[in-house]
Amino acid sequence: MDSGRKWLIAAMLFIGGGISYLDRAALSVLAPLVARDLKLPPASLGVVFSVFFAGYAMCCMAGGMAADRFGPRKVLICAMLLWSLFCGLTGVALSFVSLLVIRLFFGMAEGPFLSTSSKIICNWFPVTQRSTGLSIAMSGTTLGGAIAGPIAGYLAISHGWRVSFAVIALFGVVWTVGFMFVAKDTPDHSPLSRLHTADVRSPDRMANEKTVLSYIGNPAVLATAVGYFGFAYLLYFFLSWFPSYLTMERHLSLSDMSAVSIIPWVMGFFGYMGGGLVTDALCRKTGRALYARKMTLVTSLLVAGVCVALAGHATTATMAAGLMGFSVFFLYVSANCYFAIILDMVEASRVGAVGGFIHMIANFAGVLAPVITGFIVQATGSFTSAFLLAGGVALVGSVSVAVLVPRGPKARALYATGQAART
Repeated sequence: MDSGRKWLIAAMLFIGGGISYLDRAALSVLAPLVARDLKLPPASLGVVFSVFFAGYAMCCMAGGMAADRFGPRKVLICAMLLWSLFCGLTGVALSFVSLLVIRLFFGMAEGPFLSTSSKIICNWFPVTQRSTGLSIAMSGTTLGGAIAGPIAGYLAISHGWRVSFAVIALFGVVWTVGFMFVAKDTPDHSPLSRLHTADVRSPDRMANEKTVLSYIGNPAVLATAVGYFGFAYLLYFFLSWFPSYLTMERHLSLSDMSAVSIIPWVMGFFGYMGGGLVTDALCRKTGRALYARKMTLVTSLLVAGVCVALAGHATTATMAAGLMGFSVFFLYVSANCYFAIILDMVEASRVGAVGGFIHMIANFAGVLAPVITGFIVQATGSFTSAFLLAGGVALVGSVSVAVLVPRGPKARALYATGQAART
């Protein structure tokens, strides 16, 4: 029963990730309408995008620590209900200030999702299936990004942008009810489950455990955080501004933009799923978990950075969408690797906090990318420099992981005990 349940939980996390990106991407899709009604110039719109990620980054590590302490199931239920509430409240914003406050709390509520999801995957999946489990659980974000355009666009055209946010918020409430019945923190018949239930640790085990700070100071963990920052900068540049780029610079209508914006997300979905399968296959073949994660991450993030830089020089909307599609595809091939590296290096009782740390660092990119892009567009009247900057940041992340994350020891001997490979 536990074996079947782990895939069901991964499927629920897939849907939850889709809802999270549907909720957050709705504003990006509807930004031209919101900006017009609230009289927001590009720089102010960039600040609105950024404040979401400021709140998001604030709660990434806190959410992971809460999952370590109270269990990921409770944290995810609370997070989903809260961010659904603030998604709905986005539709009642009447000014720049009120929109900022709502988006800040919206971001804070979404912050725990990925680090808490990775905690559940760590609890339920063995080393040789973790990248696949992470890919399934988190690839739903690409689905959410893909359907945000058609759903938000249709609702806005039919009922106005304010109603759109209220309707979209209901998806999260429905998901929460289903997740409450399906999810458990740990399998019934594992040592981790018994330890979690008893909430006791022997003096010897406590003495051997590393602190969260000791993990955070590890160069490999810091390099993974820098790599994830590069991933996030490119992603949040795309998520926040690509729809506006299509309407502002390529002059597409809202309906055409909603259709074109699906292309990169669909390619990202296949990249996400394929990346997990390729990484786990390489792990099984070589017996070196860290090597498999590292090689997949470095190569794919490098290619993604080059593609987005080239997209800035595209001469048509179709060419730009195609290059961004390839960029998002390779970006998401690397997506499972950041948390997988942490699960390989960090003991189970610390993965929530350490995973939350790298997620927090990454999401400072969400604070910077939208507002920097807004000022670049306002100052230059073009998106070209913003595309080049996004590509450059991704390249820096790739190089950091290539240099500082070691290949790791042979992992085969560790599979039997269910332990992750250590550096």
